[in-house]
Amino acid sequence: YSGLEEAVYRNIQACKELAQTTRTAYGPNGMNKMVINHLEKLFVTNDAATILRELEVQHPAAKMLVMASHMQEQEVGDGTNFVLVFAGVLLELAEDLLRMGLSVSEASYILITVIEGYEKACKKALEILPDLVCCSAKNLRDVEEVASLLHTSVMSKQYGNERFLAKLIAQACVSILPDSGHFNVDNIRVCKIVGAGISASSVLHGMVFKKETEGDVTSVKDAKIAVYSCPFDGMITETKGTVLIKNAEELMNFSKGEENLMDLQVKAIADSGANVVVTGGKVADMALHYANKYNLMLVRLNSKWDLRRLCKTVGATALPRLTPPTLEEMGHCNSVYLSEVGDTQVVVFKHEKEDGAISTILIRGSTDNLMDDIERAVDDGVNTFKVLTRDKRLVPGGGATEIELAKQITSYGETCPGLDQYAIKKFAEAFEAIPRALAENSGVKANEVISKLYAVHQEGKKNVGFDIEAEAAAVKDMLEAGVLDTYLGKFWGIKLATNAAVTVLRVDQIIMAKPAGGPKPPSGKKDWDEDQND
Repeated sequence: YSGLEEAVYRNIQACKELAQTTRTAYGPNGMNKMVINHLEKLFVTNDAATILRELEVQHPAAKMLVMASHMQEQEVGDGTNFVLVFAGVLLELAEDLLRMGLSVSEASYILITVIEGYEKACKKALEILPDLVCCSAKNLRDVEEVASLLHTSVMSKQYGNERFLAKLIAQACVSILPDSGHFNVDNIRVCKIVGAGISASSVLHGMVFKKETEGDVTSVKDAKIAVYSCPFDGMITETKGTVLIKNAEELMNFSKGEENLMDLQVKAIADSGANVVVTGGKVADMALHYANKYNLMLVRLNSKWDLRRLCKTVGATALPRLTPPTLEEMGHCNSVYLSEVGDTQVVVFKHEKEDGAISTILIRGSTDNLMDDIERAVDDGVNTFKVLTRDKRLVPGGGATEIELAKQITSYGETCPGLDQYAIKKFAEAFEAIPRALAENSGVKANEVISKLYAVHQEGKKNVGFDIEAEAAAVKDMLEAGVLDTYLGKFWGIKLATNAAVTVLRVDQIIMAKPAGGPKPPSGKKDWDEDQND
């Protein structure tokens, strides 16, 4: 090999190994990976985004693929594995073209040809993609319709529980979808409580905190909420003061003054109409006594993020000092109560009305690892809903879209003169990796599945994909089966994977800014190399 080829092959090899790691996790039947991160925390998942986030990828070329996958996560929230698998196969096929190759002197010319071919094919694929749209979401406020559209993204993480989870996610998303249509994924909260099973999970309109109430009051209907970002305690002077007490009466008056001041502060809060106090700091014993006296429910939240979200949910303003809140500063919700889920105490801020600002999905499960995996499935479902609010178009899943793109791009490659037609055909061949991965992970002969898919697509049936539930190599109509992918997910996946592969192919040298090797000077005296006799 020339130096150029050697460098390119090494880069491709690193990327192939990374793609192979997640390829076996692709689809509903994908295998789980057991990842132990640098903090020795254990993850058991087949979610590519999580695997990549916890892996510490060192190779600079492989990092390009990881960055493309992160971009897909930020842009769409799902389809990270598609980016990795597709980019990995593009590089593998580019390596084949190089090996078919020409003489050493023409290595750089071949690389440029491959890159140009890939870019042309990517442009063509994105032109063809709108023609493959099989349906669009009609009404995003219909829970049943939304649940059917979320099946596919949830199925890849929680195969078997997708109907139940998709219904929960749909209920949560539809309940907080604003009239403007601008959906924020942060408004769906997840609370995980060990015990029972997945089927015991539920949706609550409002917020749930794994906390206990501080005082005696544990339930309030028609709650008027005062939120404080400061501790629920008396005022403390900034400087130290010395008080000289001469007799018992002065001692009594001194403590009584503090008590009276606290009493007045808590009474003023109660007189303003508030019956629930939420504080972001510690609660003093004396303040707690007066809160119980005036029947105030007291909840302490340590996280400032939780405090902000609660303010958003109930429409309150967080006050920095213990002053009585005005009507505008007070929040409101139908009920606040302490409940027990399993053996965990939770405080629930509940909205009866459907259009609350925040919804919480309460996840139950037997282990923390299982609940973490369900949470990732919920995240994917919520992100899919957000994508549908931006673009309602859907394309068939199960490898149907990929095979149709492969068929049409191969035909396009045959019409292209010049050497880049080989790269265009290889780009088309790369699309076969998706149905191939689905088939292999389901324990079916991949070549048989792909030949059947091509045969059906030649007849003009664009929506036919691989049937993962059949025992043999079988195909079925994905539109009828309800296996649908978002148009934007595919669009960005193809674009980012191609960009990553092309970027890796353009690299001929990796130059790392690190100190050169060799023995290090002793780190003792500053002038260790000077003559001692001077």
